Amino acid sequence: MPSGDRRTLISTLVALALAVAAVFTLGATGTVTFGEDPVAGRAEAILAEIPGPETGPVCPLDKRYVDEQVAGLRPDVLAAWEQLRAAAGAKGIQLCVNDSKRSLAQQQREFDQAVEKFGTAELAGQYVLPPEKSMHVQGIAVDIQPLASAAWVERNGPALGWCRRYENEEWHFEYSPEYAVSGCPAMLPSATGS
Repeated sequence: MPSGDRRTLISTLVALALAVAAVFTLGATGTVTFGEDPVAGRAEAILAEIPGPETGPVCPLDKRYVDEQVAGLRPDVLAAWEQLRAAAGAKGIQLCVNDSKRSLAQQQREFDQAVEKFGTAELAGQYVLPPEKSMHVQGIAVDIQPLASAAWVERNGPALGWCRRYENEEWHFEYSPEYAVSGCPAMLPSATGS
């Protein structure tokens, strides 16, 4: 190997080793994270990229819906979901999750389909938000079916931090530990707020 090529190779390897060392040092100090670094009440950017299930088994209560796993929710939201589902089960109520976590790409597909269905982004936004505004992308929202089960959650969920957020979506609930303490915020007419 010619000496010029050897020096280039050595320089490249040294630069690469220094870059790797810097990245690991930054990771150890918390300046750079290599995955989800959960902070209560704050969705991590990486969480937005985690996809949720595309579908699930048929909801045994109403075959028009599915009962997907709640994969991808923030850890605190998943724990709160398990607590809600157990409380419902203790009362003989079954909750089917028709939709929960979505990635940015999944939410964009949902939004694009809604625009196609309703004709405009404004009308679509009353039922499906763009990815940057969706609580499904942030991993804190679930859509519960059938509506009788959703009604139970609306009555009993606030004590566990689950609140219905939109008047036009009887099935959409969002979790915040604040809700269990302060109560549910006023419902918005729709996802767009109007």
